[in-house]
Amino acid sequence: MTHDSTQLPSALRARLLDVPLWEFALALYGRDGVEAACLMLQDEAGVDVCELLWHCWLHHHGLACDEFPDPVRRWQQQVTAPLRRLRRDLKPEARQREPVAALRRTLQQAELQAEREALSRLEQLALESDQLVALSSPFPRLEDHLSRQLQVQKKPHLSALRTLESQLDPS
Repeated sequence: MTHDSTQLPSALRARLLDVPLWEFALALYGRDGVEAACLMLQDEAGVDVCELLWHCWLHHHGLACDEFPDPVRRWQQQVTAPLRRLRRDLKPEARQREPVAALRRTLQQAELQAEREALSRLEQLALESDQLVALSSPFPRLEDHLSRQLQVQKKPHLSALRTLESQLDPS
């Protein structure tokens, strides 16, 4: 991938502020095929969905970052992932017992809040980081960048990345 400068112009920072990561992630996740693609990459390839959406947000703005911050990765592993596991583990019993279903809904809300916090931290990183780089024009394909970045190589996983890319319109 060809990068321009390691200095992020203030105009790009302003554009990032105009489209907050949380709002971008919700809009992208709601597009055709994106939720299924993200969940498949999460469950089958071990891809962190927040990281994936962050890379999509950056790419949408003509930016890239080759590093994923360890504090956010720890947050995802120590907070978000355990909530997700508990929620998923309770699914069979929740079908039989309403109190368990209510607990599962509470866990689902907590998981969503943990993901929102992860995205907030990633957005802050993008606004403050000197590790972001502007992509050269024309933009490289998102699939090419993310397959390397997220270590995704299997054909179904690459197809999921293409689905994401097809729903993403770079500015």
